Amino acid sequence: MKSKFLRTFAIATVIIPGMVFAQATTPAASDPLPAAPGTATTVATGNGTKVGTISVEQAIFASNEGQRDFEALSKKLEPKQTELKGQNDEIESLKKQLSTQGDKLNDDARANLVKQIEEKQKKLERAVQDARDDAQNQQNEIAQRILQKMAPIIVKYAGDNGFGLIIDTSNPWPNGPVLWAGSSVDITKPVVDTYNTQSGVPAPAHAATAPTKPAGTAAPKTTAPAATKPQPK
Repeated sequence: MKSKFLRTFAIATVIIPGMVFAQATTPAASDPLPAAPGTATTVATGNGTKVGTISVEQAIFASNEGQRDFEALSKKLEPKQTELKGQNDEIESLKKQLSTQGDKLNDDARANLVKQIEEKQKKLERAVQDARDDAQNQQNEIAQRILQKMAPIIVKYAGDNGFGLIIDTSNPWPNGPVLWAGSSVDITKPVVDTYNTQSGVPAPAHAATAPTKPAGTAAPKTTAPAATKPQPK
């Protein structure tokens, strides 16, 4: 299930940084959760001998809690989506007016119409960017909150199953470190299943399949108004 606000605002998907954990053992309740440096790609290291992979990003989005909270965020941002669409529709209407009536307008009227379009476009561009930043920040807050609770599960699963190294595959090659890995070494699903059990959050009733990484699409177009050919005086 892909969140509607992601499609509307063209928000870049959350890039969950790779996490370096110390030993693949369960942290004590009083221990601080592992940090998440932005450049690391190793998710967990321990004393085992096997090498495994996990898409931390996919695990967050596929969890019941992730699906619930990102859907709630989508609904929360719908009014802003409607507002931006209304502004964009107004600009498109003015552009159409300029295109169809521009040659019939005097210089002052045509210049005034062009100015209106340009000012409204700049205002919309700022509003779109602000909405994109706000949605991205809220999306990241959800992801980081889930990640903090999922981290000990990843560490424990790796230690219990003899993994000496777990690599984050959230970013596919060549942007990520893994050229190819078989499904047999991927621990994303069992980690998500364990997290869902421990969180107690039920699966969304309408979710037939686990969601894939959300993809952004174009935001409202804010191209400059087409210039009209000056009329001879």
